[in-house]
Amino acid sequence: MTTPLANQQVRLAKRPETTATREHWHFTSEPVGEPAERGVLVKVLSLSLDPAMRGWLNDARSYIPPVQIGEVMRAGGVGRVVASKNAAFAVGDTVYGTLNVQEYALVPQDEIKRSGLARIDLKLGSIGQWLNVLGMPGMTAYFGLMDIGQPKAGETVVVSGAAGAVGQTVGQLAKLKGCRVVGIAGGEAKCQWVVDALGFDACIDYKAGEGAVRAGLKAHCPKGVDIYFDNVGGEILDQVLAKLARKARVVICGAISQYNNANSQPGAGPRNYLSLLVNRARMEGMVVFDYADRYPLAIAELAGYLKDGRMKSKEDTVKGLETFPETLNKLFAGGNFGKLVLQVAED
Repeated sequence: MTTPLANQQVRLAKRPETTATREHWHFTSEPVGEPAERGVLVKVLSLSLDPAMRGWLNDARSYIPPVQIGEVMRAGGVGRVVASKNAAFAVGDTVYGTLNVQEYALVPQDEIKRSGLARIDLKLGSIGQWLNVLGMPGMTAYFGLMDIGQPKAGETVVVSGAAGAVGQTVGQLAKLKGCRVVGIAGGEAKCQWVVDALGFDACIDYKAGEGAVRAGLKAHCPKGVDIYFDNVGGEILDQVLAKLARKARVVICGAISQYNNANSQPGAGPRNYLSLLVNRARMEGMVVFDYADRYPLAIAELAGYLKDGRMKSKEDTVKGLETFPETLNKLFAGGNFGKLVLQVAED
């Protein structure tokens, strides 16, 4: 008689008012079940840790329902099919989808589409790359820049969070489209990497002291900013709004600087919003799930850039499900260098 597999899981114990710490999570274990008719059982290999996860903890109306108290924490990930009663998935297939923060994901038939479960080809990229450039961050970067930003050769693109998962792809893609690209990142090492490894034209270190962003924008964007891809919000958004060019486009992707505010309330809105009026500019929010039916097109293009070396994909991988609370908070402290990945099991 074989001992049934145990599934280690991380569940939401209580809602955080500011930073989510270990006390907000409950580690549980339960037996791994068999898939029901047309269901699939997936062994989780690696999970994507993203700033949006903090927003999912708030009991507030948003583009996606909040994680409920007692539920396994939501997360996208890559895994391996270990049991299947669905003809679309075979044992041994590598898959991507909403697998959640756990060791095994039992996906019933009615959840397969909702979870975005799909087979992926590791010939196109590594597991880390499928969580980065070929995954949700890459899709966010691609459609935010191409559909909302609408870049034209010769334009100046500024991207905050430039060394993060979304920012690194936005900047490289904008360069491939013929734009001048200026990143904003925290720390000399990140800025140097963004310029030397990713090919950005310049990078502004927002940690370099008061006035660093304003001075950097003045030096590196003398004709103004045509596209601003915003991942951080707050004061940096205001600084860039003041430098918009005529007919500029501002892509609101995230506001990581605001996510841990007390009671999850954002700070004051942008003071320089009238720059939109003066410059006949527009500011538009984007949620990547709106583009799900077009992911294959973006994946094909981005995979081509990875294969021929025109695009790089940097991941910051931390091992162990038990490290989840502290690893998630690396995002908000700027502790990650590249796309933050939690490795749950060896491939």
